[in-house]
Amino acid sequence: MQVLRIRRRMFTVLLTIISTLAVGATGLFLLSLTAERPTNLGVQDGRLAACPSSPNCVSTQAEDRDHWIAPISVTSTVQPPIEVLAEIVRSFPRTTIVEQSNHYLRAEFRSRLFRFCDDVEFFFEDESDRIHLRSASRVGHSDMGVNRDRMEKIRRRFAEMTVRADAESPNVNFHLRQTMPMMTVSR
Repeated sequence: MQVLRIRRRMFTVLLTIISTLAVGATGLFLLSLTAERPTNLGVQDGRLAACPSSPNCVSTQAEDRDHWIAPISVTSTVQPPIEVLAEIVRSFPRTTIVEQSNHYLRAEFRSRLFRFCDDVEFFFEDESDRIHLRSASRVGHSDMGVNRDRMEKIRRRFAEMTVRADAESPNVNFHLRQTMPMMTVSR
């Protein structure tokens, strides 16, 4: 009798925990589906949109160190830099290219489990031969470093692809360098 009562209580607690987790997971999934595409994306006066105050965004044009990430500097390439980036972006799972031109690329990356969307932008600036980039989560506060890690992975793949292209085309004068321009850090 006592054992039966303990088992029922354990079953009730376990069922409550499972139900709570299921409701929470369903809520997160629905939240990810209802998040609308931001209207402030794109290049305005040579700049990508500013990062929000939350830590789930990185940008080469951020004015604080927490959000800042180095741009990629390109002196010359065999293939236009945005085309190289588009090829890299297409290699990632759950990714959609939303907009592409000669100087701009915008893509959406979705997380595996809850399908949260991150908006990613690249802007090739002719005057400085730099690729500016921005990656931001649409919902939530923290991304546990996912946006920064993804952009660093894209940077490495870009370097690998352009170096390989240079090796295959020895007549092309090419080199890639990461630049870390002087910046004023505001806190």
